[in-house]
Amino acid sequence: MELNEPELKLRVQRKQSTADGVTALTLVDVKGRPLPPWSAGAHIELDLGSELIRQYSLCSPLDDRTEWKVCVLRQAEGRGGSRHICDNVEAGDVLMARGPRNNFELLAAKRYIFIAGGIGITPLLPMIEQAEADGIPWTLTYGGRTLGSMAEAQTLRNKYSDKVVLWPQDEAGLMDLRAIISSAGEESLIYCCGPEPLLQGLETVRVEAGLAAGRVRTERFAPKVLAEPARQKTFKVEFARSRIAVDVGPGISIMDAAKAAGVPVLFSCSEGTCGTCETGIIAGAVEHRDSVLTQEEQEENQTMMICVSRAACDKLTLDL
Repeated sequence: MELNEPELKLRVQRKQSTADGVTALTLVDVKGRPLPPWSAGAHIELDLGSELIRQYSLCSPLDDRTEWKVCVLRQAEGRGGSRHICDNVEAGDVLMARGPRNNFELLAAKRYIFIAGGIGITPLLPMIEQAEADGIPWTLTYGGRTLGSMAEAQTLRNKYSDKVVLWPQDEAGLMDLRAIISSAGEESLIYCCGPEPLLQGLETVRVEAGLAAGRVRTERFAPKVLAEPARQKTFKVEFARSRIAVDVGPGISIMDAAKAAGVPVLFSCSEGTCGTCETGIIAGAVEHRDSVLTQEEQEENQTMMICVSRAACDKLTLDL
């Protein structure tokens, strides 16, 4: 991602409730220009003011460049972004945005198994649209606390019939991930987005079933829970383009060290979930602690999220 990524000025065309606690915003360019093209799984970053910068998956039709749609679950105990959108943003307001970006690309496969939990349905909606348009077989299992809390649930059922299984927890209990995984053939890719317990449960079942890690692709709204604490040894980072080198001590992120040294960086969540600060690795080994890169991508050691990941060596050289 380039540091000169342009900002977009978007007007809230419509604001509506689509499920219990879920608000949908329809966004258009303030001058009526076509919006940038995007692919299934992409998100945009909204600047909500007062240092509230948040990422939301696009869930509008892929071929409609006149407007974008995002759906936001109001989280009373969250960091404030969802409360601001649900309580304060109104139709006619203008928001600054960046993107679209995509850390959750829909890869080619002969069959897709989609699994959604709650608001995690949003990045999967355009994936379903893409799979349907391409004639690729797919199924969706969509869970939530109650049927009323599941955005687009009835629309999906009415449009796609038996390809969609709705799984409200108050009626059916917890999702049977083992049964879902057992239906995955050799040529299926599994895409899942939802709360951390769902993603952790899916990872457990994947390991039990002996599926390769690359067969299951996930997107998180909160940081992945890691078993081991971060390595706290001091290391040196050379920012090659800026021709600046710094020491990064315990408790200091590479991102904060870069900012303190005057190295220009893009950042947003500071939790390793959004991918905004992804940076190229020129030399050195990395202790990856993000929730964006797949296991294979982390092992390739080509890029890192400098807000949370650290050096696994004495010196890193980064493309900044």
